[in-house]
Amino acid sequence: MVVLAASIVSKSGKILVSRQFVDMSRIRIEGLLAAFPKLVGTGKQHTYVETENVRYVYQPIEALYLLLVTNKQSNILEDLETLRLLSKLVPEYSYSLDEDGICKTAFELLFAFDEVISLGHKENVTVAQVKQYCEMESHEEKLHKLVVQSKINETKDVMKRKASEIDKSKIEKNRGDKGGFMSLQSMGSGRIESSFSDMSISSGGGGFGSGSGFGLATTDVETFSSKSKGRPPSSANAPPKGLGMQLGKSQRTNQFLESLKAEGEVILEDVKPIAGQSRAAAAAPPLTDPITLTVEEKINVSLKRDGGMSNFDVQGTLSLQILNQEDGLIQVQIETGGNPGILFKTHPNMNKELFTHENILGLKDPNRPFPTGQAGDAAGVGLLKWRMQSADESMVPLTINCWPSVSGNETYVSIEYEASTMFDLRNVVISVPLPALREAPSVRQIDGEWRYDSRNSVLEWTILLIDNSNRSGSMEFVVPPADSSSFFPISVRFSATSTYSDLKVVNIIPLRGGAPPKFSQRTVLITENYQVV
Repeated sequence: MVVLAASIVSKSGKILVSRQFVDMSRIRIEGLLAAFPKLVGTGKQHTYVETENVRYVYQPIEALYLLLVTNKQSNILEDLETLRLLSKLVPEYSYSLDEDGICKTAFELLFAFDEVISLGHKENVTVAQVKQYCEMESHEEKLHKLVVQSKINETKDVMKRKASEIDKSKIEKNRGDKGGFMSLQSMGSGRIESSFSDMSISSGGGGFGSGSGFGLATTDVETFSSKSKGRPPSSANAPPKGLGMQLGKSQRTNQFLESLKAEGEVILEDVKPIAGQSRAAAAAPPLTDPITLTVEEKINVSLKRDGGMSNFDVQGTLSLQILNQEDGLIQVQIETGGNPGILFKTHPNMNKELFTHENILGLKDPNRPFPTGQAGDAAGVGLLKWRMQSADESMVPLTINCWPSVSGNETYVSIEYEASTMFDLRNVVISVPLPALREAPSVRQIDGEWRYDSRNSVLEWTILLIDNSNRSGSMEFVVPPADSSSFFPISVRFSATSTYSDLKVVNIIPLRGGAPPKFSQRTVLITENYQVV
């Protein structure tokens, strides 16, 4: 068996993903793939088509074809087995089985194809092995990142030392300049004093006259020096006041950082912890619940700007966190909302029959405890996964409509949102890309708050809470003339405390007997990729 290429093409003949496994020209491969839609007939039950030189082995996947191009001497049974394995891998990596979903995960699919087929021949692997091979971490990559980070840290240390040396040299220079001036002043005053003393002695005055003449000369020189320099007299041992330059430098640096923050740049500042704050943070009480179960759903939605929906996918997980090892011998009884469109999958170590018949999550080996970990760990122990896909637009929690219109030298953009009654959405952020602007857009009307990120040219519309009081809202702003496509794609972020699965933890069953341990449940729905394209 020799596989020439593995591809995913649309029924119109558009090549979405293609991987070549033998030494053939690109034009030859593209010609074979372009001829395939013309060879496939309608109403036929075959899964292969033969030409004079090659054989096409294919499988329909909704509106697409998963296609293998082989030579005619290959074993058709092995071709079908390879095609079956590839058809299982495509849904594992692609969120939606359409052109957009396949194109977004094209590289992941190519890597998976490489693990299945090597030099045109099928490898003896399974779906789980392919996913494991593709997700393996590289030790060389980790080592390279550590080396780069160490160089960055070393450079920062050198910069700090150089800065401190420059500051010290400036201080020493200021001290030296002031000391030189005072020594010169004292030297000049001494010469003048001696000359006045000589004059008084030569004039024939007595000792008292000599002393008075010396004092008058010193006073005159001191007064002249202070008036000419415009500052009061000071001794040579007075401490220098050369730190004003550093205060000015710090002020200019702060102004520069503030300007960067105003443009949307994220500035990481070195803040020294206060002793009182550190002690207070260390004394914060940890979570007291010995068992915590987290229900998390991530939603991926792609809405069309002219109406309609091209992708709707929800992926959920139920994770378990246990503080104490003695609480590990348990079983978790759950209750689902009965949504028929949700498919649940348990962890391989779970007792599938127990979950199917009684909705109880327990290990296959009842004598084996669940692993423990620190409270607040993001990962926890995954017990259950589920997924839901739908083409029903009523399942979308939030829809966005954008209406740009050009009038004279301005573009008026009206955006409105409509939220369904299924969820109360929190911390909603609608990010609208804008063309490059010299100034912030003029927001005429808004339900909520707005912020303009000038560095990325994005207008962020924020609504803290969407509930029954504000299921719909609008915003209108004005910018210079621009094409309507420059305001897309619009990205949306939000969270909710309810989920599509409506999964709830009913009870914790201890396997050693006794009272069930105390537990808490956290439920959250978050967006992973929510866009209007």
